Amino acid sequence: MAPNYGWNPPWRIATTKRGRIILKYKTTIKMIEQVLQPRNLERALRQVMVNKGSAGVDGLRTDQLVKYLETYKPKLLSDIKGNIYLPQAILGVEIPKGGGKTRLLGVPTVVDRLMQQAVSQVIMYRFEKEFSETSYGFRPNRSARQAVQKSKEYIEMGFNYIIDIDLKTFFDEVDHCLVLNLIYRKVKCPITMRLIRKWLRAPMMLKGKLTKRTKGVPQGSPISPLLSNILLHELDKELESQGLKFVRYADDFSIYVKSQAEAKRIGNKLYLYLRDKLKLKINREKSGIRRPVHFEILGFRFASTYVKGDKGKYQLTVGEKAWTRLRLSLKSITRKTSPKSLSERIEKINEIQLGWLNYFRGASIHSKLKTMDGWVRNRLRYCIWHDWKKPERKRKNLIQLGVNQGDAYAWSRTRKGGWAVAQSPILGTTITLERLKKRGYQSLSDVYIKLNPSVCEPPYTRPVRTVV
Repeated sequence: MAPNYGWNPPWRIATTKRGRIILKYKTTIKMIEQVLQPRNLERALRQVMVNKGSAGVDGLRTDQLVKYLETYKPKLLSDIKGNIYLPQAILGVEIPKGGGKTRLLGVPTVVDRLMQQAVSQVIMYRFEKEFSETSYGFRPNRSARQAVQKSKEYIEMGFNYIIDIDLKTFFDEVDHCLVLNLIYRKVKCPITMRLIRKWLRAPMMLKGKLTKRTKGVPQGSPISPLLSNILLHELDKELESQGLKFVRYADDFSIYVKSQAEAKRIGNKLYLYLRDKLKLKINREKSGIRRPVHFEILGFRFASTYVKGDKGKYQLTVGEKAWTRLRLSLKSITRKTSPKSLSERIEKINEIQLGWLNYFRGASIHSKLKTMDGWVRNRLRYCIWHDWKKPERKRKNLIQLGVNQGDAYAWSRTRKGGWAVAQSPILGTTITLERLKKRGYQSLSDVYIKLNPSVCEPPYTRPVRTVV
């Protein structure tokens, strides 16, 4: 019989088959204590503050969270330990997806995001050591660029038939019972399991109406990337058991084989496994068997090198969707009706261009960058011409830029539209690249040359922002 210590110790006395007495830690106590440990909560708080994100249904912002915890932290921890904590509803936010479609994101309150982050940090290590080597999404020291590099490696090894699978609304189709059973294999703590179950079942408020949720993981919560990896790890194990080569980044995955017949056989078998075992649907329109030059992974495409002696080698290029997204982002900043000064526009342009090029550095895109640069500069000239507004002001500014008085007067009274004037020699020879650089503008081509043109990122990448 265990001695009475006057408190409930975090272990129990057990006996082995040989009669040896040992101490076994109680998982039910150890797990929740790890979650609520001050150091773990402080780390979770810092991560939530870095991610920023919108307020939830209660309207509490991330910059108000510290002050909120100063008052309500003891009650919050008491409710969790007492197994009476209830999460608030999730705020549904629809964001444009492209092609007229929208993606539904779920934004928990900042308090729920804090606790989800704290739980995720603790249970992540129990699963991380078992995850596949070719799974790269939302994992420490792994990145999208490493997934692209592994895909390129498989293709150059001769696996030129690619089974490209797109899961239909994956985050909205996750089966709660299935993912909870998978978590329970490693997490025996009933308090932690109750928290995860309550977060999964929390109702969503969309357009002022509360709706029940019986399946799906809110895409936007800190714990959703880990839950998706836990579920799809079952797919990884199935593929590894068959000895297949694959690359997975969250719900984007592709399998690499050497023949079309093998690709069809594996694709059909995989469809049945996803439908029957994981209860997930495949988007048939976006899935299929691809050849390298028609395959796109995480925004990258592959093009043959056409170099003598390098048969079967490929170089990275950028997919059309990524170019379109960049163009739309730059277009929104350089819209003439947008109330921004020239300095603000240039600062935002430089920020977007640097982030985009950091991701796609090393790809063969130099010629396209020059075309994009010319288009951006004309957009800026259009904004400047529009800001001058009145004809007399246009005339004076053109004279200051070195245009003779006759031409300045004629162009200031022209009936041509602003976009036509922006592309004309009158602004091209006055609002030059050198003058824009003096205002802080950096062209895509210049930034691309300055960046390290490595194909693969360093192993460490900062945590992915998952909250809108």
